[in-house]
Amino acid sequence: MGKVEVGAAVICTATVCAATALIVRHRMRSTGRWAKVMAILNEVEEKCATPIAKLRQVADAMTVEMHAGLASEGGSKLKMIISYVDNLPNGDEKGVFYALDLGGTNFRVLRVHLGGKEGRVVKQDVAEVSIPPHLMLGTSHDLFDYIAEELAKFVATEGEDFHLASGRQRELGFTFSFPVRQTSIASGTLIKWTKGFSIEDAVGEDVVAELTKAMERKGLNMRVSALVNDTIGTLAGGRYDDSDVAVAVILGTGTNAAYVERAHAIPKWHGPLPKSEEMVINIEWGNFRSSHLPLTEYDHAMDYESLNPGEQIFEKIISGMYLGEIVRRVLCRMAEEAALFGDTIPEKLRTPFILRTPEMSAMHHDQSSDLRNVGNKLKDILGISNTSLKTRKVIVELCNIVSTRGARLAAAGVIGILKKLGRDTVGEGEKQKTVIAMDGGLFENYHIFRQCLYDTIKEMLGEGVSDSVRIVHFNDGSGVGAALLASSHSHYLQVNEQ
Repeated sequence: MGKVEVGAAVICTATVCAATALIVRHRMRSTGRWAKVMAILNEVEEKCATPIAKLRQVADAMTVEMHAGLASEGGSKLKMIISYVDNLPNGDEKGVFYALDLGGTNFRVLRVHLGGKEGRVVKQDVAEVSIPPHLMLGTSHDLFDYIAEELAKFVATEGEDFHLASGRQRELGFTFSFPVRQTSIASGTLIKWTKGFSIEDAVGEDVVAELTKAMERKGLNMRVSALVNDTIGTLAGGRYDDSDVAVAVILGTGTNAAYVERAHAIPKWHGPLPKSEEMVINIEWGNFRSSHLPLTEYDHAMDYESLNPGEQIFEKIISGMYLGEIVRRVLCRMAEEAALFGDTIPEKLRTPFILRTPEMSAMHHDQSSDLRNVGNKLKDILGISNTSLKTRKVIVELCNIVSTRGARLAAAGVIGILKKLGRDTVGEGEKQKTVIAMDGGLFENYHIFRQCLYDTIKEMLGEGVSDSVRIVHFNDGSGVGAALLASSHSHYLQVNEQ
């Protein structure tokens, strides 16, 4: 072999060795990265764990906080607000009732025709109206005048099916989804605006009085019979359909629960006992907090950076507003520390709340062999292309960890309410039935979350008791539910009883 040939062979061998070394180093680096990804995933799984013993501690803590909140104002993280709803619908209600649902940049008006036990909801009409942006920052007078004017237009569409008895006013259930301090069934002062509204002269005012004055200015013959929130409306709607409904839970963008309490079990209630001897309590359970809640560094960071740090902790780990954001924060750490998506961190992944819970749900529900829906969502939302099947499987597992924790903790909250009512056990020979009315986009659309919630409630109650507890979906508590509460708290019912 000549010198040239030997030299070429040596160079060729050196090149092969170098290439081999590069491949080995790449594989080692890739293996190291993947080990880091799995370490982060396993850590999240461990921190989010909800064994049955922990869930029982959470349920017990919920019950304790409920007792404390009923004993005195400010005695608990749970506000346990007295709703003044002491007469839930029972199916006998008849007549035409209206509802106004104000909770965001749009509001809805409904007309519901109730036909009693036989007719039930005979007919309902609905209209949705957008609120001009300038009215959200203007004056109370202008906002409520606009609402009253649109309400009057809707009333003008009453057909021949709708007859108002002589000498009577139309009656309205008003769902007002902003913080209020309720003072009676049909009055409450605004504590503060949220959701982009900032109308200073309305703060501290009775929102029912403001609406009533506007309706009078517009010549609208209508009175507000009930001021409610969507959770209590869901309870009312559920009770209308089933007399065994005792609890309502909303699991949507936010979360809340309400239930029927014995009036004599409310120490902070100083008024006369209602004839029904019952009172609906608005728990405001999103603000529940306990040392037993399994919180992670991602939850703490999200809370710290939120508009209300230290508040709504339960809501921040179980509701639709936050589940997708928790997943994003974990993926961000995996991208930074383990190069999950390559050597550069996707810019969009750094954007808070870019990954919404509906998209998280869609990825979690992907049944395709190559998880192509996961790949499409990553590309469309985060601008991440060409992900491996292994990476997609990690993301699905992360969605499962975060949603499972949320669903199981929500179930523990429900058990806490049942414990407060003494409905978490059934005595020998008892035929007790408890129905829980649920609503909200998270509950309705995230099927894996919902099934996990069901399974956990059953697991915590045990075979015997779980047979006595049933969950039903009641849609539109803020609309139909509010109209039903207007009927069950009708001014004319009180007049007829006198």
